[in-house]
Amino acid sequence: MFSKGIAIIALTKKGVETACRINAALKKLEIKNSLFSPEQCVPGWATPLEMRLGEFVKELFGKVDAIVGVMAAGIVVRAVAPCLKSKLSDPAVVCVDVSGRFAISLLSGHYGGANELTRIIAREIGAIPVVTTASDVMGKISVDEVARLLRCNIKNPDSLVAVNSAIVNGKRVVLVLVGDVKIPANMILGYEIKRAKSAEQAIKILKNFDAGALITKEKVPAEKLPKPVTILTPKKITVGVGARKNSSDNEIMEAVNIALARIDVPLERVDGLATVDIKKDSIGMIGAAKKLGLNWDFISVDALRSVKHEGLSPDSKLVKEKIGVGGVCERAALITAGKNAKLILKKMKMNGVTVAVAEGE
Repeated sequence: MFSKGIAIIALTKKGVETACRINAALKKLEIKNSLFSPEQCVPGWATPLEMRLGEFVKELFGKVDAIVGVMAAGIVVRAVAPCLKSKLSDPAVVCVDVSGRFAISLLSGHYGGANELTRIIAREIGAIPVVTTASDVMGKISVDEVARLLRCNIKNPDSLVAVNSAIVNGKRVVLVLVGDVKIPANMILGYEIKRAKSAEQAIKILKNFDAGALITKEKVPAEKLPKPVTILTPKKITVGVGARKNSSDNEIMEAVNIALARIDVPLERVDGLATVDIKKDSIGMIGAAKKLGLNWDFISVDALRSVKHEGLSPDSKLVKEKIGVGGVCERAALITAGKNAKLILKKMKMNGVTVAVAEGE
């Protein structure tokens, strides 16, 4: 999450002090972010804000995953209001007062991650988190929060109001997993979880509930659904791995698990592993895949070399000399993730193993 980065904006000297604390805290957590402020407030490491706030936000809006305004909530609201389109595409917007006493989730709380970012900032700088979405206040998980947690696309966003209303009003709500879809059993609370072999069977299950959600790879005609139902389709998630010749299966498995934990992706949501084809006979690689319950996609050096992506880490001279390409894990993950893939975890090194995670459509 927040792979495109977070923009922190402060307008006063006091605000810049708090913004710098947020900046440092997010960097410590390895969350990409940049600090912006008017030139007279810049303490030396912020980027000067050289235009009116509204114009700057308009220019920034589609380029970052989140905007944190260290200023009055009204100023933030007026700046972002002309840019708003949809909760499924707008960046998360969080407001923090200049003294850092409160962190407030303003927009895209669930799917955009503003609620999560609010809690992170509050925890790190000692502020009080303010989250007002009804499901959170009642200790329940909205369907768009389910989509974010499980990294799913929402196919019929017009259903969200009715389904979330059913959740907060105590109606019987079901989450149906169709086909081979897997999720961690303890991750989603407040829903009755059912399994169905097909979309047709799922529709029969839904008739016994007030509302629900389907997680499916099949096409489901929304007009055939008997109740308010949100259709979620899982994004493709792949883990790219590079390893030394003598890396053991346990070292590889441990690196993969730590990488997934870092971005809060459950192992059950991973579709497969990917690496260079010269590793196809590696005992460590084969053993790790077996223990993780996943399969390898072995990719040629030529295919890895052909990957062009703005998010790639700098090439490793040593790796390039050894196998002919400057990096394996990021390129392998992107190739296997498929169409419009993006890195949700850049190369992470651990005990001679490199891991990257990519997400595709």
